Amino acid sequence: MRQALSVIVITKNEEDRIARCLKSIEKIADEIVVLDSGSTDKTVEIVHQFTDKVFVTDWQGFGVQKQRALDKATCDWVLSLDADEEVDEQLASTISALLKSEPTHSAYKLRWRNIFLGKVTRFGRTGRAPTRLFKREASHFTKDIVHEKVVHQGDAICLKGGYLKHYSVRDFEHLLHKNRDYTCLMATKKFKAGKKSHGLALALLRSMLTFIQIYIFRLGILDGSRGFLFAVLFAQYQFNKYAGLWALEQTKSNS
Repeated sequence: MRQALSVIVITKNEEDRIARCLKSIEKIADEIVVLDSGSTDKTVEIVHQFTDKVFVTDWQGFGVQKQRALDKATCDWVLSLDADEEVDEQLASTISALLKSEPTHSAYKLRWRNIFLGKVTRFGRTGRAPTRLFKREASHFTKDIVHEKVVHQGDAICLKGGYLKHYSVRDFEHLLHKNRDYTCLMATKKFKAGKKSHGLALALLRSMLTFIQIYIFRLGILDGSRGFLFAVLFAQYQFNKYAGLWALEQTKSNS
């Protein structure tokens, strides 16, 4: 007997992407739970075409928001998606087959296929596999404001067969805005956790090492111009993150 699956998604102003996300899982989901944090576009209206389980709340960070969505889920298994993701047909079939069997693990990682400025990137930092499919019982999200994690029983293994397509940016302007937003969130997260920047020189060194790691060691060079741009922007993100932490330290010490 196939085990039931809840799909949870958090949204805010995702009218251009949410339908693609939800269409990709509507055939395998027994329940779709969407938690919106105050969209001012047609996101909620579009979501209602797929599910009645739509809830609007305030925003307290990615971890808290995803936990709120998880709390609304009722099925044995949960698939956590972002609005900019899409389950391809092969992955949907793989998940369905897994739930018809006796899964040997309580959590599974799904391979990402990153779509960067309209084209798949295969190298650099894009070939990761985040944990997204897990048993609901005894699982929870950390309360991190950004880069939250799902905590589950046992080890998570990578599920072979299909990909989770990741349309991380809409265009170059969105990429810059996203880079800025995540920089500020991560700097604040590290500051509240008591992490130290150790100065701007180290921030610059981290940035340079990040570029080398992504572009050379992780073969971002094989993705051509997109690989180069991705490496540069992520290196910039690393510098800005620790520069932001340094700036918070200066503000505190001078207050």
